[in-house]
This record gives sequence, C-alpha cells and structure tokens, in this order.
Amino acid sequence: MPEPRGSTAMTEALFSAASLAMLDEACSGVLILGEGLERDEFLSSRLTRAEVGRRLPEIDWAGWSLLARTLPDQGPASDDTLWFALTSLVPATLMWLRLYRQREPELFAFAG
Repeated sequence: MPEPRGSTAMTEALFSAASLAMLDEACSGVLILGEGLERDEFLSSRLTRAEVGRRLPEIDWAGWSLLARTLPDQGPASDDTLWFALTSLVPATLMWLRLYRQREPELFAFAG
C-alpha cells in the first residue's frame, strides 16, 4: 500500500524535531549538572561525573563521536574530554540550537 502523500515529509519532520528536542534536553541536563562547579570539584564528584558521562553519548552527532568513544575510558584523557564537553561543546551546541529555533522554528515543531 503506498504511503499517503506528504507522509514521508511529515515523518522526516517529526524525526528531526524529536532529535533536536532530545539534543536540547541532553545538553540542558548536562549544563544543570555542572552548573557552578570548578573542574576539580566536577572531577571529584563521582555521581555528577557519572551522570554527565551517561548523558553525553545520547547526543548522536558525528562531531560528538570522539567524545562518545573516549568517555568509557578512565583517567586523565577521559577527565579532559568530560570537562571540555561540559564547558565548551555543550554550551556551544545549546547556543546554536537556540539560534536555529529562532530562525527555523518549523524544524522544532512536532505538528505536521
């Protein structure tokens, strides 16, 4: 049975909106977890560090692939990766998402 006309476009729009919403949610959660922490405080907090590490790989973008591969490792390289994500990658991603939401609100709309 053929798909109704416009069904593919609606499915792609819903997928895009859902992906952007998940990205926004994951980044916002990471920022909340690290809010007000200095690097040493963050790295010494096992619970906060573990939760940030758990949330970051949920972001499924090619630019984040190195981050996702490095996070399971322990040690200084993983520490540096987590801190860089918390202080640089996540804020930059949220800034661009907010800019895109203003310029292209239809990308973030779930309605077809």
